Amino acid sequence: MNPTRAIAFAALLALAPGYMLAAPAASAAHADAGRTAARHFKLANATFDSVTALAIAPDGSDAFHDVALGEPLQGGRTSMIFDVPAGGCRRDLRVTFRGGRILLLPHIDVCRSGGLRLTPG
Repeated sequence: MNPTRAIAFAALLALAPGYMLAAPAASAAHADAGRTAARHFKLANATFDSVTALAIAPDGSDAFHDVALGEPLQGGRTSMIFDVPAGGCRRDLRVTFRGGRILLLPHIDVCRSGGLRLTPG
């Protein structure tokens, strides 16, 4: 083999592992670029009433989206975790209790807080 070709081939072999390692990382980063992780939020009900409906909206808007409860969140020490819809960190929560009482909780930062505890009062 020609010495120049041997040096070029050796250089190619030396560089190839770095390119092979970089390619999967770059494609994995590209694949995740359009996807965001789901944000979870915990709601604990320490009141005496059951929560019958829950809705979440962007801060200051009336565009509430219902959160599926499945069944009422009983009063006492029960809790549930739900996925926060994509969007900003500041949200408004609307909690409806048995009997129709509605509690509006504005300006909740779901990025800084992983949950909220409802207390009697």
